[in-house]
Amino acid sequence: MRTDARQHHDPAVRGFASDNYAGAHPEVLAALTLANGGHQIAYGEDDYTDHLQRVMHSHFGAGAEAFPVFNGTGANVTALQALTDRWGAVVCAETAHINVDEGGAPERMAGLKLLTVSTPDGKLTPELIDRQAWGWEDEHRAMPQVVSITQNTELGTVYTPDEIKAICEHAHERGMKVHLDGARISNAAASLNVPMRTFTNAVGVDVLSFGGTKNGMLFGEAIVVLNPDAVQQMKHIRKMSMQLASKMRFVSVQLEALLAKDLWLRNARHANAMAQRLAEGVRQVHGVEILHEVQANAVFARLPHDVSERLQKRYRFYFWDENAGDVRWMCSFDTTEDDVDGFLAALKEEMAR
Repeated sequence: MRTDARQHHDPAVRGFASDNYAGAHPEVLAALTLANGGHQIAYGEDDYTDHLQRVMHSHFGAGAEAFPVFNGTGANVTALQALTDRWGAVVCAETAHINVDEGGAPERMAGLKLLTVSTPDGKLTPELIDRQAWGWEDEHRAMPQVVSITQNTELGTVYTPDEIKAICEHAHERGMKVHLDGARISNAAASLNVPMRTFTNAVGVDVLSFGGTKNGMLFGEAIVVLNPDAVQQMKHIRKMSMQLASKMRFVSVQLEALLAKDLWLRNARHANAMAQRLAEGVRQVHGVEILHEVQANAVFARLPHDVSERLQKRYRFYFWDENAGDVRWMCSFDTTEDDVDGFLAALKEEMAR
């Protein structure tokens, strides 16, 4: 098929900056082509979005309802709006994506207050939640109504099902709801070797932001309502939050490509395996310290600042805490063993200089 577009990047360039840097999986691109013919009803009344509901039921039970959206920030902010009143607040880890990387969108767009808690590993516990879960009747304080956790966390650690169950029970006992930011939920399920329902609806999570872009989709995520009694007017909030796609079939068919069989799991297992290979190699390099247990597709490390700056000229990656010399290396579904081995060789060379 003819196009006037031209390739403007070198596809041989690889990096470890983010799993968002990867392209779309070929099976996802094939699904988009499959959905492209003819006309379909707009705004989610198409056959692909209808079928997506049945696909989601196979993963999260018959009561689950999926609301496709454009991106992860949109999923989180829309979900949190549907879970809170105008005076509500959300308890989250200090490192949570909603607090650090969403440009103030929860506060500016949803009009809610984030009550953050410092954690050693990115994971909340009932005890940590209680540092902010108080003062419901205090008119001078935003009312804690939701606990938001991330699976896997922004530090690459993974909650066990029992840990999430304890959080849900603790939150529900206090009249609070639980939101799970699942931007990398597939990597967490692959790490735990359990179905996604095992640590979501089966243990009490009310609403899930399901991530696809970091695991092979071109664009799009989904809000999955697991407890319909917990939310208010999700479809109306999605629209006013500018997250209602007119050609929704092109988001829904990507989610179907991931979830209808096992592409989501294959991609996640591969990314996790590449992170393990990277971590094993890094442990052999004197002077480089791995900071957190490598449980999914992220490796956090500390090394001399000047080494990182030289290495960044050869491979893209980000500082996590530049003052401390902490960096983050991410693996994706298309990371190869050669990518990892080449990066390790470059790391060893720069450390030896």
